[in-house]
Amino acid sequence: MDRAATSARIAGLIEPFNKKGVEIIDETRFTDDLEFDSLTVMDFVAAIEDEFDIIISMNQQAEIETYGQLVDAVIKLKG
Repeated sequence: MDRAATSARIAGLIEPFNKKGVEIIDETRFTDDLEFDSLTVMDFVAAIEDEFDIIISMNQQAEIETYGQLVDAVIKLKG
């Protein structure tokens, strides 16, 4: 799966969580730009894990701050 396809799938998943209609670019920050709280992060991570059939560990979650980092992490986890 290439980066563009992965990004498009993640963008579709993020839409219901993007309450303010923030433009999603690689530099978009989940806590600052999208204002995700811890519950929203948990719900969003569960949606990503279900969609891609992967597990994102708590350590990995702590390192992912931007949309671009998430896309890269999903690609890496999918192998």
